[in-house]
Amino acid sequence: MSKFKTNFEQFSIASYLLKWTLYILPLAFAVGSLVAFFLWSLDKLIQLRFAHSWLLFLLPVAGLIIYLLYKYLGKNADRGNNLIIDEIHEPGGGVPIRMTPLVLLTTLMTHLFGGSAGREGTAVQMGGSMAAFWGKRLNLSAADMRILLMAGVAAGFGAVFGTPVTGAVFALEVLALGRIRHDALLPCLMASVLADITCASCGIHHTKYHIDFVSQAGGFSILHTDLVLLSKVILSGVAFGLVGYLFANLSHAIKNYSNQFIKQEWLIPVIGGAIIIALTFLLGTEDYLSLGVAGKNPDSVTIVSCFSAGGATYFSWWWKLLFTAITLGTGFKGGEVTPLFFIGAALGNTIAVLMDVPIDLLAGLGFIAVFAGATNTPIACTIMGVELFGANNLLYYAVACFTAYYFSGHSGIYTSQKIAVSKIDALSADRGKTLSQIRAARKRK
Repeated sequence: MSKFKTNFEQFSIASYLLKWTLYILPLAFAVGSLVAFFLWSLDKLIQLRFAHSWLLFLLPVAGLIIYLLYKYLGKNADRGNNLIIDEIHEPGGGVPIRMTPLVLLTTLMTHLFGGSAGREGTAVQMGGSMAAFWGKRLNLSAADMRILLMAGVAAGFGAVFGTPVTGAVFALEVLALGRIRHDALLPCLMASVLADITCASCGIHHTKYHIDFVSQAGGFSILHTDLVLLSKVILSGVAFGLVGYLFANLSHAIKNYSNQFIKQEWLIPVIGGAIIIALTFLLGTEDYLSLGVAGKNPDSVTIVSCFSAGGATYFSWWWKLLFTAITLGTGFKGGEVTPLFFIGAALGNTIAVLMDVPIDLLAGLGFIAVFAGATNTPIACTIMGVELFGANNLLYYAVACFTAYYFSGHSGIYTSQKIAVSKIDALSADRGKTLSQIRAARKRK
């Protein structure tokens, strides 16, 4: 009898995986294709803006159009990633299919006219809305719809950065601090891998980053680890976490105060666009516009340049943080993650110079650790380090990301994240609340 039960159990598992493979295949193909089109279009439009700097002057107009599109066509799609997270937690009104064309169009507009934003938000929202659309056609149960939405998030994230394992873990980890549920483990991995393969097959090539440093223990070492370098990485991780905290809170504050003090809502993106234009001319550089992966000039500050000596100024991280917080806080669309990569890499470059640490190592650690602190996804970000930079410095990836995670506190860019396990006992009163509820409670004190 026990042998029969064992065989039946394995048969049930095989049937379950076959079912999800059939569900995931069309979703991953659709999301991977959409992400490929998005990345191709984004590159073309950024190059167009490089060639025509005057396009920046139309950023306030673009902001107004984005506002009108979401006001009259968007409905609840304006909530973006937080809507998807809420639907995974507790199914409600659903994720509308209109989210895909809206976020695609408005993100491209943001970048064409110089707004400082990312791209993961667009990919994740396209993945989530396509998953919701597909799930409704399949008439899935609430439990299966939850898994399919997570798979859509994984597909979008994995494809947009070319990091399939990170995409899968991110979709599992981003929902709640301190808890990862494994019921969606294989569906998310399948979706992320297949979407990435689809995107790559369309001819999309992701930027290559390199950390040439390989740890070699010095005289004061134990277990083949350079303890002096490790201590500097810990201190850097504290800084990365605090900057992740700063970015999340500044972005939310700009959004909240804009809505509070600017009574005409359509004026918010117009004013935000005007401020971006003014800051660009004040600094005399376009380096902090758009993604920041590639620059207009050979000597531009970019994510790639931050991995080399002289590739960033001491305050490049701050200017990118400010430009992005204003752009997203005043209603433009895109994502936060690629700007967080820029902020982290530039901050790592600065700290490396001050602390006499290999620049490429600390730029890479900042790249993933500021992201970890701002999104509360330290495990996904550690894996991202391996997928992007190789496994030679895995210990330092983990130390930087885990430290940043703790020092960012109970804050983050995704306000619908829940506190499943508090980061420390002193914050246990936050357990079960969302980050937005925590922010509201702090404002009342």
